[in-house]
Amino acid sequence: MKRASKKANPKTTSGSIRIISGQWRGRKLPVINTHGLRPTTDRNKEMLFNWLMHDIRDTQVLDMFAGSGGLGFEALSRYATDCTFVEYDKMAAQRIKENIDALGASASVIQGDARQIASSISRSFDIIFIDPPFHQGLAQQAIDVIMHYQLLKAGGLIYLEQESQLPLPQLPEGLTLIKQKQTAQVSCLLLHHQ
Repeated sequence: MKRASKKANPKTTSGSIRIISGQWRGRKLPVINTHGLRPTTDRNKEMLFNWLMHDIRDTQVLDMFAGSGGLGFEALSRYATDCTFVEYDKMAAQRIKENIDALGASASVIQGDARQIASSISRSFDIIFIDPPFHQGLAQQAIDVIMHYQLLKAGGLIYLEQESQLPLPQLPEGLTLIKQKQTAQVSCLLLHHQ
C-alpha cells in the first residue's frame, strides 16, 4: 500500500549558505526556507566583497534585512569587528542566532521590522547591507530611514540589492553612488556617505 507523502513545512525545511572567504571560508550555515528569503548569490557576494576588500576589516556592520544572514556572516568572516542583524521573520532570526553561536561570532540579532527598529538603534555603522525582499518598495524606505536616524557613519558605505527593473533610488544629500552592477534580475549598488 502506497503511503501519502508528507509535505515538508516550508518554514522548517532548511537549505544552506556558504561563506566564501576569510576565517570561516567554505563553512556552510543552515538557513530557514521562508517566503521572500533570497540569499545573495556567491557570485554577487564575491563581487561585493571585492568592492569592499580594503574597507571591511575592523568595521561595525548592519545587515538590515538579514534573511539568511549571508552578507553579515561573510563580513564577520573577513574580520569585521561586529555585526547587527535585523530580521523580520522570527524563525529566520532564530536561525541567525544559532549560527552566531555555532561560529562564536561577535554579533547580535534584532527581530522585527527594520524600518521601525531603526529609531531604537543608538549607534552608527561603517557598512550597511540592504538586501530587502523584492516587490515591496523597501529599498528607498531603507535608505531614507538610515539617513534620517543617522545610522551610517561619515565615510561609511551602503550596499544595496534591488530589482533590476527599478530606477535608481533617490539619494539624499551626502550619499553618492560609487559602484554599480546590473544583471537580468538584480541591480547591485555601492553608496558612499561623505
